[in-house]
Amino acid sequence: MTLVLVCAAVLAVSNGTVQAAPQTQQPDNSKCLLCHQEEGKTLEFPSGEALSVVISPEMFGGSVHVNLACQTCHINIADFPHPENSAQTAREYTLQYQNTCLQCHPDQAAETADNAHAKARNDPNNPNAQNAPTCVDCHNPHTQTVIQKDEKGRLNGLELAASAKTCAKCHNQIYQEYSQSVHGEGLLVNNNPDVPTCIDCHGVHNLSGPSSSGSQFRLSSPQICAKCHTDESIMGKYGISTQVLNTYIADFHGTTVTLFEKLDPDQQTNMPVCFDCHGVHNIQRVDDPTKGLEIKENLLVTCKKCHPDATPNFPASWLSHYIPSKDHAPLVFYVGWFYKILIPLVLGGMLVLVGSDVYRKVKRRKAKSAPAESDGEAGQEGGSAK
Repeated sequence: MTLVLVCAAVLAVSNGTVQAAPQTQQPDNSKCLLCHQEEGKTLEFPSGEALSVVISPEMFGGSVHVNLACQTCHINIADFPHPENSAQTAREYTLQYQNTCLQCHPDQAAETADNAHAKARNDPNNPNAQNAPTCVDCHNPHTQTVIQKDEKGRLNGLELAASAKTCAKCHNQIYQEYSQSVHGEGLLVNNNPDVPTCIDCHGVHNLSGPSSSGSQFRLSSPQICAKCHTDESIMGKYGISTQVLNTYIADFHGTTVTLFEKLDPDQQTNMPVCFDCHGVHNIQRVDDPTKGLEIKENLLVTCKKCHPDATPNFPASWLSHYIPSKDHAPLVFYVGWFYKILIPLVLGGMLVLVGSDVYRKVKRRKAKSAPAESDGEAGQEGGSAK
């Protein structure tokens, strides 16, 4: 039988009659789409709101859910007319599906269960709790396409820009600040994937923020900035120092913040972190003549937030996150080398001096004890002779 099947396969190939494997069978959603593709179709609620229920067959056909039957999510709808829905408002209707994604995306659902949005939604004292976003507020289930990533698994510039615009639906004021920043300009105008967007700092499904995680977010914020600013492959393109974290942690500000983060993360500290000096969503270039930190007067304004008595010379000690070198802070660099040479010479000279003194005293003590031992031995010999 095996021989017969092999021969039949060879014959079929030689005759060119082999057929391509059939594509994965898709569910038949044509009945639903036939009705829902009609323009202007809405679902009305007692509140007077009307929710559009128009689904484009073309858009749905290009979405990631094209292989799902409508009833996978709309489990209570099997035919027409649809059963009555108890939702009084459009938002109530949306919230009925807030756990639907769990059946196919359990990992992402677990991450969102305790994120900043979930905490806002479950806060009994929050008057806007029901407006906290769920999955479908960020991912339209009928049009969501495959998220494009590069060979390293990172989102490309267009996807990053799209994610910022998604956040803008609820956080438009912050989005406007971000769009005017050095990061926002690089991403939204130039589609540069090297600059961060909302999800790079706050996370995607496990997102957090100052209001949801308190002092912990503030204390860990230097590590957030360090993800990009210590990466030589990114910073090297723009001539930016990658020593930002090392120079920050090495000074009094960073050392204190690091200690708080490790020993008492729930305790607030008044030591500055990155965004206290550079801004949060409105970060500008350091060489910006108006808002940058490179201009001495601008830096003094920033320092005076915590040091109100600071004089014009106060910011002169700031090395702009660069390790002293021949190119950056050469005076500090050469003074440092002077002390690196001077201190070992001084300490080494002192060790030689102390060592020679100890050696001299030991040698003198041995010299004094030698005659005494000789006299003692002579006395013993004399006594024996008598």
